[in-house]
Amino acid sequence: MLPWRHSLKSTSSPAVYPAQAGREQDCRQQSDPSSRCPSHFACTAWFILRSTLWGSIVPICQDAHRRHPVRRGPQPWREAPPSSPATAPTAQEAPQPATGPRPPRCGVPDPPDGPSAHNRQKRFVLSGGRWEKTDLTYRILRFPWQLVREQVRQTVAEALQVWSDVTPLTFTEVHEGHADIMIDFTRYWHGDNLPFDGPGGILAHAFFPKTHREGDVHFDYDETWTIGDNQGTDLLQVAAHEFGHVLGLQHTTAAKALMSPFYTFRYPLSLSPDDRRGIQHLYGRPRLAPTSRPPDLGPGAGVDNNEIAPLEPDAPPDACQVSFDAVATIRGELFFFKAGFVWRLRGGRLQPGYPALASRHWQGLPTSVDAAFEDAQGHIWFFQGAQYWVYDGEKPVLGPAPLSELGLLGSLVHAALVWGPEKNKIYFFQGGDYWRFHPSTRRVDSAVPRRATDWRGVPSEIDAAFQDADGYAYFLRGRLYWKFDPVKVKALEGFPRLVGPDFFGCTEPANTFR
Repeated sequence: MLPWRHSLKSTSSPAVYPAQAGREQDCRQQSDPSSRCPSHFACTAWFILRSTLWGSIVPICQDAHRRHPVRRGPQPWREAPPSSPATAPTAQEAPQPATGPRPPRCGVPDPPDGPSAHNRQKRFVLSGGRWEKTDLTYRILRFPWQLVREQVRQTVAEALQVWSDVTPLTFTEVHEGHADIMIDFTRYWHGDNLPFDGPGGILAHAFFPKTHREGDVHFDYDETWTIGDNQGTDLLQVAAHEFGHVLGLQHTTAAKALMSPFYTFRYPLSLSPDDRRGIQHLYGRPRLAPTSRPPDLGPGAGVDNNEIAPLEPDAPPDACQVSFDAVATIRGELFFFKAGFVWRLRGGRLQPGYPALASRHWQGLPTSVDAAFEDAQGHIWFFQGAQYWVYDGEKPVLGPAPLSELGLLGSLVHAALVWGPEKNKIYFFQGGDYWRFHPSTRRVDSAVPRRATDWRGVPSEIDAAFQDADGYAYFLRGRLYWKFDPVKVKALEGFPRLVGPDFFGCTEPANTFR
């Protein structure tokens, strides 16, 4: 269960919620948390948080065996207007030192055992249950009023994919009947003895595997749910945290972990190494694609030493410092590619959950790509080395196939540009040369290239290219880009400029290069 708290209005004393007094008495009289509830989780998770404008957090009811004082202190959003939801932090923020303010925390109680030498090395904590299968279904029963249903579906799928990217787990949405994971947006008392309390209080809760309500995830319908917006409650981050509980993870003390009990808006969303170790301890690593022969496992193969191999963090490159491999406009959104990761921009804003592994969208794609574009039929083309791939949306259609099929003999594609309002002109660039390509025939005009000097004001060698909605072409080289005027057929004055500040809001001392 994940109750997180927002401070919404000033009061002279902590607010009292309905049924609070009775619930407090029930817990305090309960000497054995598992004797009344179907699971230890269902009782011990009964945290109701009270808050003044200054953010004092008071546990009203908790495990009878563990009563720890909760630190008081100003919350990060204490200056938010009383009439609007305050900033929602992410689940990845680690606990702060005792001398500083503490952010709101999740209501799932921390593990009952104190720290030991063992769990200092392996900080993730398991609930004691796991799913006995890896192909899980989920169903969304009701939706929040603020968001379009397709937005919610996409966000839920992205939150689940955060976990499936690093495990053999798969998640399939169903629209009727029972599913393994039942997701609902509901209000107040809703049948599980864990009521919601309206706007600004408990945000969500979930039930671990092997409990009486395994797989249930409930979100408070009355919250201000947003996507990638810290002016409300970010659905992606809360959902990803709750799904961690549904899969069997408890809270961790590891810094910047998604399964940290403390909620602080952190963007973009990603798993920490501790989160990955925990979920892979339960379900293992992703299945590898079959190879022509089994790998040589070396001596000791097949011996389980009950240890978890250390994982290197899958940290994406810094968009402010990187030279991107490819850029493409796909379905009206801008995708930047680098080292197996993709950044997704919509309306000039980086979308929640990004950067992410490109394989999340396009399975079978190589770790890095040299160029990419979307043709007029909606097919997405990727190029790497002497091969290319074609996808229909996220479904593979072709590839890997040799570039020689396209009429490119011994040449590579370093950048691809879709040119014109009908997306009927495709240009391939390599070195100081370029070719015109026809997707309908899958051939270039001629195997003999033309010189890139035809594109006036653009460097002869480029890393990536794309066209915006207004018809301007952009050419990237290193960390710089040039904007190309389709009417004057030359680069605009004032370019090149830095990619980082203009596309990702990076801070640079100056952004003009003469």
